[in-house]
Amino acid sequence: MPLLGHLPLVRPDRLDYLMRVALETGDVVRFEFPHVTAHLVAHPDHVQQVLVDQHRLFTKQTRGYAKLRAFLGNGLVTSDGEFWLRQRRIAQPAFHKKRIAGFADAMVRAAEDTVQRWAAPAREGTPIDVAAEMMRLTLRIAGETLLSTDPSDRANAVSTALTTVLHEANTRINTLWSPPAHWPTPRNRAYAAATRELDRIVLEIIEQRRRGREHRDDLLQMLLEARDPETGAAMDDKQLRDEVMTMFLAGHETTANALAWTFVLLSRYPAVARALHEEACDVLGDRPATEADLPKLDLARRVLNESMRLYPPVWIIGRSPAEPVEIGGYDIPAKTIVFTSQWVTHRHPRFWDDPEGFDPDRWLPERAKTMHRHQFFPFAAGPRMCIGAGFAMMEGQLVLATLARRYRVDLLPGHPIVPEPLITLRPKHGVRATVHRID
Repeated sequence: MPLLGHLPLVRPDRLDYLMRVALETGDVVRFEFPHVTAHLVAHPDHVQQVLVDQHRLFTKQTRGYAKLRAFLGNGLVTSDGEFWLRQRRIAQPAFHKKRIAGFADAMVRAAEDTVQRWAAPAREGTPIDVAAEMMRLTLRIAGETLLSTDPSDRANAVSTALTTVLHEANTRINTLWSPPAHWPTPRNRAYAAATRELDRIVLEIIEQRRRGREHRDDLLQMLLEARDPETGAAMDDKQLRDEVMTMFLAGHETTANALAWTFVLLSRYPAVARALHEEACDVLGDRPATEADLPKLDLARRVLNESMRLYPPVWIIGRSPAEPVEIGGYDIPAKTIVFTSQWVTHRHPRFWDDPEGFDPDRWLPERAKTMHRHQFFPFAAGPRMCIGAGFAMMEGQLVLATLARRYRVDLLPGHPIVPEPLITLRPKHGVRATVHRID
């Protein structure tokens, strides 16, 4: 259409439209949007080209990332080039496997408290919103492991501020025009107030640490003490703030969504839910889970992988080529947009048997080894792969095993379960369900 291009076709159901055009048109699809030309690449070879082989060519200079920077600042998710490389070098040691293993106990404590909180609704048959419960749980874990602060103490302030910021960021990314930030509209004022509240909390904690009032074994302390191995430089307060905000978003929102979708699938596939319960009972007995249990919680890992295949928390990744490039035999102009979509590639029938089916056994070693390395990329891929991938998988396994050992989750009949493709893939109407104690 004039001016709007393909936008009216994409907007009603982006997930369905992108899947359909990838199936009908091919591995490289070109779209025209207002002010920009975009491309969707679906083949794992092209995912590898964009995110791995030629990652330096594909920048984050896109409209979506510009909107995210307004809140997140220039953290690892939004930064680019040499600045990103410096920050990654500084932060990488904090996410070493041995260091994040120390956070397992905090994750399990938070999950065990959720077990206790679910006792009343299980006893009374009262429905709960599992998506909201997972947001609450992962917010607490993010607060304790990042800042040694349980946001539950000020859950209303933190949760309300985060929700306001995330919703407004989603709106700004997904609308053609938003009022300039300095206009005093109600939404702009709410967004600014929420951002100030989060800044206040984070910067206050950073200041206390800088003054040496307390030393904690958390990610903030690791980042404060980290140095660039090449230059010896440390992060300043502005960069620390940006990284903490980024990790709050990545470690809170995405993991919560992954767990919420996992419980949706377990409700629909009760045989898998029973097998997961049996694994948790066999491995844990009556004691809390530990980091040492992770290798034995293999089904929990496979269930999470299969859940993230079908409902990837990050469902699309945008990049902009700094110069003209060829992908799959097609010329891609510079400064256009190239999208790789986990939703499309993870469900494409060319790359998966029974692509719409929930089959954790596809992640058994003998089957997984036949996959293309980049047909599954829930944490992105290459040098820009999510720095917290190991942290997220450990959190997901421990939480899932802890809850599955005690409860069965049944979706509430008639409640709509609809994926909402915003910054992350949320259940649009939440996940209303009943929980049932298993002893």
